[in-house]
Amino acid sequence: MIVRLPKSAQWRLLQLKLIIQSAAARTAMRWRIHRSRRPHNLPGELVVSLTSYEARFETLPLTLRALLCQTIKPDRIVLWVSYEDEAKLPKAVTRLKRYGLDIRVTDDFRSFKKIIPSLKAFPEAFIVTADDDVYYKQNWLADLASASAGRRNLIVCHQARKINIDPYGHLQPYGTWPYITEPEESSAVFPVGRGGILYPPSALAREVLNHDAFLELCPKADDVWLYWMGRNAGSVYRKIGRSEIAWDWPGTQKVALFRENLQSNLNDSQIDAVAKRYGSPVFRGMPRPEDQMR
Repeated sequence: MIVRLPKSAQWRLLQLKLIIQSAAARTAMRWRIHRSRRPHNLPGELVVSLTSYEARFETLPLTLRALLCQTIKPDRIVLWVSYEDEAKLPKAVTRLKRYGLDIRVTDDFRSFKKIIPSLKAFPEAFIVTADDDVYYKQNWLADLASASAGRRNLIVCHQARKINIDPYGHLQPYGTWPYITEPEESSAVFPVGRGGILYPPSALAREVLNHDAFLELCPKADDVWLYWMGRNAGSVYRKIGRSEIAWDWPGTQKVALFRENLQSNLNDSQIDAVAKRYGSPVFRGMPRPEDQMR
Protein backbone atom coordinates (compact mmCIF):
# COMPACT_ATOMS: atom_id res chain seq x y z
CA MET A 1 0.00 0.00 0.00
CA ILE A 2 2.84 2.38 0.79
CA VAL A 3 4.19 1.89 -2.72
CA ARG A 4 0.80 2.24 -4.39
CA LEU A 5 -0.44 5.35 -2.63
CA PRO A 6 1.70 7.88 -4.58
CA LYS A 7 0.68 6.30 -7.88
CA SER A 8 -2.97 6.33 -6.83
CA ALA A 9 -2.81 10.00 -5.86
CA GLN A 10 -1.03 10.85 -9.09
CA TRP A 11 -3.73 9.02 -11.08
CA ARG A 12 -6.50 10.95 -9.29
CA LEU A 13 -4.79 14.25 -10.06
CA LEU A 14 -4.48 13.26 -13.73
CA GLN A 15 -8.16 12.33 -13.86
CA LEU A 16 -9.12 15.65 -12.24
CA LYS A 17 -7.00 17.53 -14.78
CA LEU A 18 -8.71 15.72 -17.65
CA ILE A 19 -12.16 16.43 -16.24
CA ILE A 20 -11.33 20.15 -15.91
CA GLN A 21 -9.91 20.22 -19.43
CA SER A 22 -12.95 18.39 -20.73
CA ALA A 23 -15.32 20.91 -19.16
CA ALA A 24 -13.28 23.80 -20.58
CA ALA A 25 -13.29 22.25 -24.04
CA ARG A 26 -17.06 21.68 -23.97
CA THR A 27 -17.65 25.33 -23.06
CA ALA A 28 -15.20 26.76 -25.59
CA MET A 29 -16.54 24.73 -28.49
CA ARG A 30 -20.03 26.14 -28.11
CA TRP A 31 -18.96 29.17 -30.12
CA ARG A 32 -15.77 28.15 -31.88
CA ILE A 33 -17.63 26.02 -34.38
CA HIS A 34 -19.02 29.21 -35.96
CA ARG A 35 -15.66 30.85 -36.53
CA SER A 36 -14.33 31.37 -40.05
CA ARG A 37 -11.16 29.46 -40.91
CA ARG A 38 -8.32 30.01 -43.34
CA PRO A 39 -7.53 27.67 -46.27
CA HIS A 40 -5.01 24.85 -45.82
CA ASN A 41 -2.76 25.70 -48.83
CA LEU A 42 -1.87 22.07 -49.60
CA PRO A 43 -1.57 21.17 -53.32
CA GLY A 44 -4.65 18.96 -53.27
CA GLU A 45 -7.77 18.12 -51.32
CA LEU A 46 -7.39 17.80 -47.52
CA VAL A 47 -9.61 15.15 -45.94
CA VAL A 48 -9.90 14.47 -42.21
CA SER A 49 -11.01 10.87 -41.79
CA LEU A 50 -12.14 8.96 -38.70
CA THR A 51 -14.40 6.15 -37.60
CA SER A 52 -16.41 5.29 -34.51
CA TYR A 53 -18.71 2.67 -33.03
CA GLU A 54 -21.62 2.58 -30.60
CA ALA A 55 -19.58 2.42 -27.39
CA ARG A 56 -17.93 5.75 -28.27
CA PHE A 57 -21.00 7.62 -29.54
CA GLU A 58 -21.51 9.48 -26.24
CA THR A 59 -18.27 11.48 -26.54
CA LEU A 60 -17.98 11.37 -30.35
CA PRO A 61 -19.77 14.75 -30.79
CA LEU A 62 -17.08 16.42 -28.69
CA THR A 63 -14.29 15.10 -30.91
CA LEU A 64 -16.19 16.07 -34.05
CA ARG A 65 -16.73 19.59 -32.77
CA ALA A 66 -13.01 19.86 -32.01
CA LEU A 67 -12.28 18.88 -35.62
CA LEU A 68 -14.80 21.42 -36.89
CA CYS A 69 -13.11 24.11 -34.80
CA GLN A 70 -9.63 23.85 -36.35
CA THR A 71 -7.84 27.03 -37.42
CA ILE A 72 -7.64 25.80 -41.02
CA LYS A 73 -10.53 24.37 -43.00
CA PRO A 74 -10.21 20.89 -44.53
CA ASP A 75 -12.12 20.15 -47.70
CA ARG A 76 -13.93 17.31 -45.94
CA ILE A 77 -14.36 15.79 -42.50
CA VAL A 78 -15.58 12.25 -43.08
CA LEU A 79 -16.97 9.98 -40.36
CA TRP A 80 -17.11 6.33 -41.40
CA VAL A 81 -19.46 4.00 -39.51
CA SER A 82 -20.53 0.43 -40.16
CA TYR A 83 -23.89 -0.32 -41.73
CA GLU A 84 -24.99 -1.74 -38.38
CA ASP A 85 -24.09 1.43 -36.46
CA GLU A 86 -25.52 4.05 -38.82
CA ALA A 87 -29.01 4.00 -37.30
CA LYS A 88 -27.54 4.24 -33.78
CA LEU A 89 -25.81 7.58 -34.34
CA PRO A 90 -27.09 10.19 -31.84
CA LYS A 91 -28.65 13.44 -33.01
CA ALA A 92 -25.70 15.32 -31.50
CA VAL A 93 -23.61 13.74 -34.27
CA THR A 94 -26.04 13.93 -37.21
CA ARG A 95 -26.78 17.61 -36.47
CA LEU A 96 -23.15 18.40 -37.28
CA LYS A 97 -23.80 17.68 -40.95
CA ARG A 98 -25.04 21.28 -41.19
CA TYR A 99 -21.47 22.39 -40.40
CA GLY A 100 -19.94 20.19 -43.08
CA LEU A 101 -19.58 16.78 -41.43
CA ASP A 102 -19.78 14.01 -44.05
CA ILE A 103 -21.17 10.75 -42.60
CA ARG A 104 -20.64 7.63 -44.71
CA VAL A 105 -21.18 3.91 -44.21
CA THR A 106 -18.80 1.06 -44.93
CA ASP A 107 -18.09 -2.56 -44.12
CA ASP A 108 -16.86 -3.11 -40.58
CA PHE A 109 -13.07 -3.27 -40.81
CA ARG A 110 -12.69 -2.29 -37.12
CA SER A 111 -10.19 0.57 -36.68
CA PHE A 112 -9.19 0.32 -40.35
CA LYS A 113 -12.48 2.06 -41.18
CA LYS A 114 -10.84 5.35 -40.32
CA ILE A 115 -8.67 5.31 -43.45
CA ILE A 116 -9.24 2.41 -45.88
CA PRO A 117 -12.58 3.71 -47.22
CA SER A 118 -11.13 7.23 -47.57
CA LEU A 119 -8.12 5.92 -49.50
CA LYS A 120 -10.57 4.37 -51.95
CA ALA A 121 -12.91 7.36 -52.11
CA PHE A 122 -10.23 10.09 -52.28
CA PRO A 123 -7.10 8.57 -53.86
CA GLU A 124 -5.54 11.95 -54.71
CA ALA A 125 -6.22 13.62 -51.35
CA PHE A 126 -4.03 14.42 -48.38
CA ILE A 127 -5.73 12.29 -45.72
CA VAL A 128 -5.43 13.03 -42.01
CA THR A 129 -6.60 10.32 -39.63
CA ALA A 130 -8.04 11.11 -36.20
CA ASP A 131 -9.33 9.04 -33.29
CA ASP A 132 -12.91 9.32 -32.09
CA ASP A 133 -12.18 9.68 -28.36
CA VAL A 134 -9.69 12.55 -28.37
CA TYR A 135 -9.89 16.33 -28.01
CA TYR A 136 -7.69 17.98 -30.64
CA LYS A 137 -6.50 21.52 -29.99
CA GLN A 138 -7.28 24.21 -32.56
CA ASN A 139 -3.89 24.20 -34.28
CA TRP A 140 -3.67 20.39 -34.54
CA LEU A 141 -4.53 20.22 -38.24
CA ALA A 142 -2.66 23.38 -39.21
CA ASP A 143 0.57 22.03 -37.69
CA LEU A 144 0.27 18.78 -39.67
CA ALA A 145 -0.42 20.60 -42.94
CA SER A 146 2.43 23.07 -42.38
CA ALA A 147 4.94 20.31 -41.60
CA SER A 148 3.85 18.32 -44.64
CA ALA A 149 4.41 21.22 -47.06
CA GLY A 150 2.91 19.03 -49.76
CA ARG A 151 5.77 16.50 -49.85
CA ARG A 152 4.40 13.33 -51.42
CA ASN A 153 6.78 10.91 -49.65
CA LEU A 154 6.56 12.43 -46.16
CA ILE A 155 4.07 11.11 -43.59
CA VAL A 156 3.64 13.52 -40.69
CA CYS A 157 2.43 12.76 -37.17
CA HIS A 158 2.06 14.40 -33.76
CA GLN A 159 2.88 11.32 -31.67
CA ALA A 160 5.37 8.55 -32.39
CA ARG A 161 7.57 5.85 -30.97
CA LYS A 162 11.13 5.01 -32.04
CA ILE A 163 11.43 1.49 -33.44
CA ASN A 164 13.85 -0.44 -31.26
CA ILE A 165 16.23 -2.85 -32.95
CA ASP A 166 19.18 -4.78 -31.56
CA PRO A 167 22.73 -4.56 -33.03
CA TYR A 168 21.87 -7.42 -35.38
CA GLY A 169 18.83 -5.70 -36.84
CA HIS A 170 16.17 -7.68 -35.01
CA LEU A 171 12.97 -5.90 -34.02
CA GLN A 172 12.57 -5.68 -30.25
CA PRO A 173 9.20 -5.94 -28.40
CA TYR A 174 6.82 -3.06 -29.01
CA GLY A 175 6.79 -2.19 -25.31
CA THR A 176 10.49 -1.26 -25.52
CA TRP A 177 9.95 1.28 -28.30
CA PRO A 178 10.34 4.66 -26.57
CA TYR A 179 8.06 7.60 -27.24
CA ILE A 180 9.75 10.35 -29.24
CA THR A 181 9.52 13.67 -27.40
CA GLU A 182 11.25 16.00 -29.87
CA PRO A 183 10.79 16.56 -33.61
CA GLU A 184 12.44 13.84 -35.69
CA GLU A 185 12.35 12.58 -39.27
CA SER A 186 13.50 9.07 -40.18
CA SER A 187 12.29 5.67 -41.30
CA ALA A 188 12.47 4.46 -37.68
CA VAL A 189 9.75 6.91 -36.54
CA PHE A 190 6.63 4.83 -35.87
CA PRO A 191 3.50 7.06 -35.89
CA VAL A 192 0.89 6.57 -33.18
CA GLY A 193 -2.59 7.06 -34.60
CA ARG A 194 -4.07 8.70 -31.52
CA GLY A 195 -2.22 11.95 -32.19
CA GLY A 196 -3.28 12.18 -35.82
CA ILE A 197 -1.33 11.31 -38.98
CA LEU A 198 -1.21 13.03 -42.38
CA TYR A 199 -0.82 10.77 -45.42
CA PRO A 200 -0.09 12.47 -48.78
CA PRO A 201 -1.37 10.93 -52.02
CA SER A 202 0.53 7.76 -52.97
CA ALA A 203 2.45 7.75 -49.67
CA LEU A 204 1.16 4.24 -48.96
CA ALA A 205 1.75 1.16 -51.11
CA ARG A 206 -1.22 -0.08 -53.14
CA GLU A 207 -1.18 -3.22 -50.97
CA VAL A 208 -2.64 -1.07 -48.18
CA LEU A 209 -6.13 -1.78 -49.60
CA ASN A 210 -5.70 -5.55 -49.34
CA HIS A 211 -8.27 -6.15 -46.61
CA ASP A 212 -7.75 -9.91 -46.69
CA ALA A 213 -4.11 -9.34 -45.76
CA PHE A 214 -4.55 -6.82 -42.95
CA LEU A 215 -7.48 -8.72 -41.42
CA GLU A 216 -5.35 -11.86 -41.42
CA LEU A 217 -2.04 -10.38 -40.25
CA CYS A 218 -2.90 -7.46 -37.96
CA PRO A 219 -6.67 -7.06 -37.50
CA LYS A 220 -6.20 -5.01 -34.31
CA ALA A 221 -3.10 -3.00 -35.25
CA ASP A 222 -3.85 -0.51 -38.01
CA ASP A 223 -0.80 1.58 -37.02
CA VAL A 224 1.42 -1.43 -37.77
CA TRP A 225 -0.15 -2.05 -41.17
CA LEU A 226 0.01 1.61 -42.20
CA TYR A 227 3.64 1.97 -41.11
CA TRP A 228 4.69 -1.03 -43.21
CA MET A 229 2.69 0.16 -46.21
CA GLY A 230 4.30 3.60 -45.96
CA ARG A 231 7.81 2.18 -45.86
CA ASN A 232 7.03 -0.22 -48.71
CA ALA A 233 6.06 2.84 -50.76
CA GLY A 234 9.39 4.49 -49.91
CA SER A 235 7.91 7.10 -47.56
CA VAL A 236 9.63 8.50 -44.48
CA TYR A 237 8.05 9.74 -41.27
CA ARG A 238 8.28 13.00 -39.37
CA LYS A 239 7.23 13.47 -35.78
CA ILE A 240 6.50 17.15 -35.17
CA GLY A 241 6.37 19.32 -32.07
CA ARG A 242 5.44 18.00 -28.68
CA SER A 243 2.68 15.51 -27.94
CA GLU A 244 0.40 17.75 -25.85
CA ILE A 245 -1.72 18.54 -28.88
CA ALA A 246 -4.42 16.01 -27.91
CA TRP A 247 -5.88 14.24 -24.89
CA ASP A 248 -8.51 11.59 -24.29
CA TRP A 249 -12.02 12.26 -23.07
CA PRO A 250 -12.29 10.89 -19.50
CA GLY A 251 -13.70 7.36 -19.38
CA THR A 252 -13.22 6.47 -23.04
CA GLN A 253 -10.01 4.50 -22.49
CA LYS A 254 -11.85 1.71 -20.70
CA VAL A 255 -12.43 0.17 -24.12
CA ALA A 256 -9.33 1.54 -25.86
CA LEU A 257 -7.77 -0.72 -28.48
CA PHE A 258 -4.22 0.20 -27.48
CA ARG A 259 -4.77 -1.08 -23.93
CA GLU A 260 -5.99 -4.40 -25.31
CA ASN A 261 -2.93 -4.64 -27.54
CA LEU A 262 -0.44 -3.88 -24.79
CA GLN A 263 -2.05 -6.16 -22.20
CA SER A 264 -2.29 -9.19 -24.48
CA ASN A 265 0.97 -8.64 -26.43
CA LEU A 266 -1.09 -8.57 -29.61
CA ASN A 267 1.07 -5.84 -31.09
CA ASP A 268 4.18 -8.03 -31.00
CA SER A 269 2.48 -10.99 -32.66
CA GLN A 270 0.94 -8.76 -35.33
CA ILE A 271 4.24 -6.97 -35.98
CA ASP A 272 5.93 -10.35 -36.40
CA ALA A 273 3.23 -11.49 -38.82
CA VAL A 274 3.52 -8.38 -41.00
CA ALA A 275 7.34 -8.48 -40.94
CA LYS A 276 7.35 -12.12 -42.05
CA ARG A 277 5.03 -11.32 -44.97
CA TYR A 278 6.57 -8.02 -46.14
CA GLY A 279 10.05 -7.99 -44.63
CA SER A 280 11.58 -5.45 -42.25
CA PRO A 281 11.33 -1.98 -43.82
CA VAL A 282 13.30 -0.18 -41.12
CA PHE A 283 16.59 -0.23 -43.01
CA ARG A 284 15.31 1.31 -46.21
CA GLY A 285 17.10 4.64 -46.46
CA MET A 286 18.85 4.43 -43.08
CA PRO A 287 22.13 2.86 -41.88
CA ARG A 288 21.96 -0.66 -40.53
CA PRO A 289 22.98 -1.03 -36.87
CA GLU A 290 26.10 -3.03 -37.84
CA ASP A 291 27.17 -0.16 -40.14
CA GLN A 292 26.73 2.36 -37.33
CA MET A 293 28.97 0.27 -35.07
CA ARG A 294 31.91 0.32 -37.48
